[in-house]
Amino acid sequence: MEYRSYNVKSFKKIPQIQTYLSEEEIKDIEIVSQVFPFKVDNYVIEKLIDWDDYKDDPIFRLTFPHKDMLLPDDYERVKTALKDGDVKKLKNLVNEIRLSLNPHPADQLSNVPEINGKKLEGSQHKYKETILFFPKQGQTCHSYCSFCFRWPQFVGMEDLKFASKEVEVLIEYVKAHPEITDIIFTGGDPLIMGTKLLRSYVEPILKAKIPHLKNIRFGTKTLGFWPYRFTKDKDSKDLLNLFKEIKNAGYHVAFMAQFNHYKELETEEVKEAVEKIIDTGAVIRTQSPILRHINDSVEVWEKMWKLQVQMGMIPYYMFMARDTGAQHYFGVPLYRAWKIYKEAYSKVSGIARTVRGPSMSASPGKICLQGAAEVNGKKVFILSMIQAKNPDLVGVPFFAEFDENATWIDELKPAFGEKFLFEQHLFEGSLV
Repeated sequence: MEYRSYNVKSFKKIPQIQTYLSEEEIKDIEIVSQVFPFKVDNYVIEKLIDWDDYKDDPIFRLTFPHKDMLLPDDYERVKTALKDGDVKKLKNLVNEIRLSLNPHPADQLSNVPEINGKKLEGSQHKYKETILFFPKQGQTCHSYCSFCFRWPQFVGMEDLKFASKEVEVLIEYVKAHPEITDIIFTGGDPLIMGTKLLRSYVEPILKAKIPHLKNIRFGTKTLGFWPYRFTKDKDSKDLLNLFKEIKNAGYHVAFMAQFNHYKELETEEVKEAVEKIIDTGAVIRTQSPILRHINDSVEVWEKMWKLQVQMGMIPYYMFMARDTGAQHYFGVPLYRAWKIYKEAYSKVSGIARTVRGPSMSASPGKICLQGAAEVNGKKVFILSMIQAKNPDLVGVPFFAEFDENATWIDELKPAFGEKFLFEQHLFEGSLV
């Protein structure tokens, strides 16, 4: 299969769109795609979506925009502007809506590191052990997830992007920070780059032989959206060889794969790709947010974790949908997410219980809901931090008032006292 992708300007050429969707549904996609990025490839279209049941198909919801992703007033405003045909007016309206959708959650802009007066643009150093690096040519994906919290990377608003091609400055920064053990290549999707280009980022790091650097991670959706990257693409063998070279240089290769539904695990193409990656010595860890309309059921998570383990992968995280973009459409209340997590977790064997969640990637760190309990006659949420700007706070339990409808930490109130644990410490020892 030769890679082909479709966007808001070309999606009407997809045969299934004309066969199955109504004119109104096609128009909805066109309207919503003015605000949110939209791209889907032929593998997703032909191999993953059940078009006979597209309205309820989780992969269709995962990749195609839906009317309710925009708030009703915003939908009508964009619809009217699009109909009027005033390009400048439409662009200004779209930018206004985008800026209202919290395009950089968790204070991402404040995590940009600096060394010797040089900002390492296209990087984030939020946690002491880990630095994220956004290769400039990796700021797109084979297909776009409709829920993606990094949607600003794809919408053409340059001041909202993280992107860097300065690997030399990255190496200089890592060398100067012996606490850093992990570099995460992320995006977008770094594996959308050709292997030759990816090597231009990775090989200088290997040659630098930084003694405290131990792990090189790749955050990617490629297995779910284009598994041929590892099996049939012209440079797929070279990509697998690059993983082997990283491993042979003494680093752990962590392949951070996002799978949002078990349907993505069932094709022969993805099974072959997973085997080839594991054969290089890389370890595949899996993660996904819990998403309304896509995977908010015990059955989906139970089946997904079981399949991942059977295929040789390690379940890693269940995330909450971040407070950005169309969270109102995809978000699941914390308590419901925890109940789904708890029941699915109880139905898998111990080797699948490596997974953690439900976790919120918020400004102070990754905040995990551990459960609900009654303390001194008061119903509360039990929370802890899996990762934190202030590492002293990791693993320390704290409490919030029980709220069945809350979807994010800023909707919760401290159960005892005036501030949460991380607020009391005011990020002492943080990197910000």
